[in-house]
Amino acid sequence: MLLGLLVGAPVILAGAVRLFAATNRLPVINGAGLSGPTLFGILIWLLFVRFIVPVLGVFYGTALIADEVDDKTVTYLFTRPVRRASILLGKYFAYLACVVLLVLPSVVLVYFLVVPIGGSVGQSFPSLAADLGMLAIGLAAYGAVFAFVGARLKRPLIVGLVFAFGWESTVLLIPGYLKRLSVAYYLQALVPHAMPQDSTLNVLLQAFQDQPSVPASLIYLSVIIGAALWLAGRAVEGREYVLEQ
Repeated sequence: MLLGLLVGAPVILAGAVRLFAATNRLPVINGAGLSGPTLFGILIWLLFVRFIVPVLGVFYGTALIADEVDDKTVTYLFTRPVRRASILLGKYFAYLACVVLLVLPSVVLVYFLVVPIGGSVGQSFPSLAADLGMLAIGLAAYGAVFAFVGARLKRPLIVGLVFAFGWESTVLLIPGYLKRLSVAYYLQALVPHAMPQDSTLNVLLQAFQDQPSVPASLIYLSVIIGAALWLAGRAVEGREYVLEQ
């Protein structure tokens, strides 16, 4: 239900905007009309990058092992003649397949509903391809990080929410190197759309503009995914899971 709500809400919103644009004129921003491609970029930034991708990573990444412990089914998994780390990796790739195959079609539907409003579908298509790749990498990175959190900590959901919506939002506004310890710092460098100019966050970020290059971001995100999965595997292999009565 959570996944259906998260991927369905943007499509419903885009459909409502399309109906509104058919009968009314979209608002004016910075002296120019709000076009479909600009609105699509805003939705990517505010809905998918800032909210949907981290939420899915937190809820489903931490649940890979934590839910098995809470449901007292982890024993059935770990008594099989298969390495624990292999079980974790299998569940991680199942998570990745599910969320990618549901989130990316949602983005495509939003694209075809919104972009034709004053824009060209063909001209904006390269940005859509970049968006799909960026979101897939983001889901993989957040899922891997929170898979480690779920495998290592007893109450991982609270820690995951604090990290995703507390730590990451805060360190992006702090000058220095702390922002390099977040997934969002590297993920936002892959977004092909400029951040909405009228947003308060954009004004604050401009004061501390320090964005890595796309190749560097891809390398760091790959390292984060690999390191997080390795640490998660180590945590699962070495931890004794005691089931509460």
